Amino acid sequence: MNKFMMAALGGTVAGVVATTQFVGPLLAQENERQSSVYEQLDLFGDIFERIRAQYVEEAEPQELIEAAINGMLTSLDPHSSYLPPDDAEDMRVQTRGEFGGLGIEVTQEDGFVKVVSPIDDTPAAEAGIESGDFITHVDGESVLGMTLDEAVDLMRGPVGSDIVITVAREGEEEPFDVTITRDTITLTAVRTRLEGDTVVLRVTTFNDQTFPNLEAGLAERIEEAGGLDAINGVVLDLRNNPGGLLTQAIKVSDAFLDKGEIVSTRGRNPEDGDRYNAEAGDLTNGKPMVVLINGGSASASEIVAGALKDHRRAVVVGTKSFGKGSVQTVMPVRGDGAMRLTTARYYTPSGRSIQALGVSPDIVVEQPRPAPEEEEEETSIFSRSEADLRGRLDNDSLSEDEIQQIEEDRERAEQSAALREEDYQLAYAIDILKGLSVLETEQQE
Repeated sequence: MNKFMMAALGGTVAGVVATTQFVGPLLAQENERQSSVYEQLDLFGDIFERIRAQYVEEAEPQELIEAAINGMLTSLDPHSSYLPPDDAEDMRVQTRGEFGGLGIEVTQEDGFVKVVSPIDDTPAAEAGIESGDFITHVDGESVLGMTLDEAVDLMRGPVGSDIVITVAREGEEEPFDVTITRDTITLTAVRTRLEGDTVVLRVTTFNDQTFPNLEAGLAERIEEAGGLDAINGVVLDLRNNPGGLLTQAIKVSDAFLDKGEIVSTRGRNPEDGDRYNAEAGDLTNGKPMVVLINGGSASASEIVAGALKDHRRAVVVGTKSFGKGSVQTVMPVRGDGAMRLTTARYYTPSGRSIQALGVSPDIVVEQPRPAPEEEEEETSIFSRSEADLRGRLDNDSLSEDEIQQIEEDRERAEQSAALREEDYQLAYAIDILKGLSVLETEQQE
């Protein structure tokens, strides 16, 4: 009995010793790490004081500290940054849908400012700025070595003032200058129209107005067409849409899904993850859909395209999207500023991250560059048909109503051909819906 007690006691003592031996080094490592952090903070203080005392010109302490904070955040990834009070307020205004500027969404790559996408009907879009362009100089001043916020500040200015940006573009041998007049940018989140029997929903950004505009615009176009049965489908155009609010991307996806996961986010800790699911109710009652994307479709646009693609709710057409698969949380900080910090990655319903990969279209369709204008050639004699010949026989197999229907169908086909010249990708998407509509009609018959 005594031997058993001694053995048990010995085991307990050995366990305590072993635990102490294991925990001891961990505590030592933690203390060493904290000591190292404090030493680095002391180093920061020393450098800060030396700059204040010995720099060739007097430096503003607040600007030094803001620059240090921003440097710390931008070293993490291109989307984390510090927003001083003025920039924080500008961001809140942009989310509401109106602000002053050029009308471009930008990021930073290889030290230069890269255009994610120009915004529809803005000075930048009208000046011909394209997704993928690199801005190398602003009013002759190089942006190389600047932070993204510094470069953006350089591009800001009074409404009505001119700015000259130097653009490097793939396919162009030399950079070229573009003069743009700054203006107040009013974002129309969603534009809707009918193209024949197809409803086209052009979504330019994801702000507070996006889902309400989409819902109302879709209802108006369906009513204009004569009801759901009168339309053959919907084109959701997300090209050059730089993203925006996650909540709005979820609502837009949910508008066309009856069930299933829309997107999930995963942070540093497993418990920080979230899943967002669709609720019952499809605004189009399951009508065929095509989603248009390109290299300027980023962030929230990719959430929508990825969700509709993974659920096989839509055919995705165009070119590979931008590939921004991270979530930024804007956190207020003291002094009315804000910190934009990357806090999670998002994943499509299939569990795939699109970070740096983008959403791949089901059908790759490039948008041809506009060809140089050429003088219109006279109609060739070989383009004439039987109907143009004098003394031709009339078609006696069709009634006047049937002939009128054929002529109306031909006119619609000619309008589609004209759209190909104006917007090849959109025309391609509409042709897909036409084909699906024909198949559906034949199956019903």
